[in-house]
Amino acid sequence: MAAPAKFLFDMDFGVPDKAREKPATASEIAQKIASAEARAYRDGYDAAQREAKAESDRRSALALEEIGIAIKGIATRFSGVETRMETEAVDVAVAVARKLCNELISGEPLAEINALVADCFSHLVSTPHLVVRINDSLYEAAREKIERQAAQSGFEGRLVILAEPEIATGDCRIEWADGGVVLERAAIEAKINELVGRYMASRDQAG
Repeated sequence: MAAPAKFLFDMDFGVPDKAREKPATASEIAQKIASAEARAYRDGYDAAQREAKAESDRRSALALEEIGIAIKGIATRFSGVETRMETEAVDVAVAVARKLCNELISGEPLAEINALVADCFSHLVSTPHLVVRINDSLYEAAREKIERQAAQSGFEGRLVILAEPEIATGDCRIEWADGGVVLERAAIEAKINELVGRYMASRDQAG
């Protein structure tokens, strides 16, 4: 058997092939460095943008939470202010109504009495007996007007007008056999105060 042939190479691998390997030029190196720097800048910029957005989202969430807490606090305070303003408005309205009522009664003390008496006469024409009790200081001024009202309404029963010092000026009591009505400012004011108190209490409970 023949011995295997040996491969002999003429190429010396220790010597670089100038055709295959060319050293990079300065401009190529600069271009590669610039490209690497650009990629690094883009990567850093993108990372910074993501981090900034995450921080912005976190700050926005905190700000919205703080705004929500502030709005709740403002709403609570506003509700208290609204209730207080409404209470003061009601108090002022009642005080003004009382003042006007007092001034009207001082100027026309018989106005409400005459209106109530006229209403009674219109419904009690056939009543046999009617008693009108008024303050004694108004007796002379009221008696003639009440008697005229009775005649004009067709009332034919017995009319008695009594002067009583314990009845407040502007108040009166009208009585007949099976009934009667009372015009009493103190009772009206007490009822108004009760109704206002109930209303404000219901508002407080609702709030």
